[in-house]
Amino acid sequence: MLHKPQIRNLLFYFLLVLLGACQGPQTKKIIKMGHAQVTSHPVHAAMLFLAERIEEKSGGQIIVKVYPNQQLGTERELLELLQIGSLGMTKVSASALEGFAPTMQVFGMPYLFRDDEHQEKILNGDIGRQLLLDGEEYWLRGLCYYDAGKRSFYTKDKPVETPADLAGLKVRVMESQTASNMVKAMGGSPTPVSYGELYTALQQGIVDAAENNAPSFYNSKHYEVCKFYSLDEHTAIPDVVIISTKVWNLLSPQEQEWVQEAAYESAAHEKKLWAESTAESLRELEKAGVTITHPDKEPFRKAVEGVYDQLKVEQPEIYEIVQAIREVQ
Repeated sequence: MLHKPQIRNLLFYFLLVLLGACQGPQTKKIIKMGHAQVTSHPVHAAMLFLAERIEEKSGGQIIVKVYPNQQLGTERELLELLQIGSLGMTKVSASALEGFAPTMQVFGMPYLFRDDEHQEKILNGDIGRQLLLDGEEYWLRGLCYYDAGKRSFYTKDKPVETPADLAGLKVRVMESQTASNMVKAMGGSPTPVSYGELYTALQQGIVDAAENNAPSFYNSKHYEVCKFYSLDEHTAIPDVVIISTKVWNLLSPQEQEWVQEAAYESAAHEKKLWAESTAESLRELEKAGVTITHPDKEPFRKAVEGVYDQLKVEQPEIYEIVQAIREVQ
């Protein structure tokens, strides 16, 4: 997480890269939105839908320009740009927010949700809404959650049927301590690599495996290197659509309402796109020669129990939120 002195120092550099997150005549505001996904990804389509709805609701007063495929930086760099107000909006995995808004790490806990209905209750309930706003202290305001499916392991040489199959494997993880702890608990060696560099890292043997949802695995073409996809579904980490508070505070109350409404509408649209994309991706992966397996999840659940014990000792406040989530019926 950047501190205020670091942010001031970075401001001069990033302002050379971007002219500003909000710019244009007084009657029109242009908000730049960057993200890391390719244009074929359903989340990109949802962000284009978000931009359309904001423009429609505002009568053309607010224009959102979407920059995909890490054109403006990695997820971490995009969040840093939001903090200084040089970028208006982004979409990142909740795991990428851990170093910025610590309470977001709850979503990275393995097997946190009992089922899809339980997850829906959390994200659309009081706990989920509060977590979206916890980042405001760090200049990051969450607008909504996007469905990002369930993350599972994909490997180059053999399927992951039990946690023991991860032993000795260098597994790519996001820059997330929770993800690292999970992979360690299962016996693997967590190796942080940026998403944009992962294909090459897999190809060159820098890492032996990775974990992600089906659409990301397919659209990234990582299946060209990894021919085994084991659906252990260890985490269901949502994506988060975020706006810089520096940009949010430049909007009038009416404009804020338009943006928030459009975000909720895009979330509902994205959920449908995601379900369609997941089914299609699994079909295409099989066509491409990927072996898809469905391992017994119980050994994986047992292997990560220590992650919860560790959280209880090291971060009791975060553990309380996790317990509150698990107790929701």
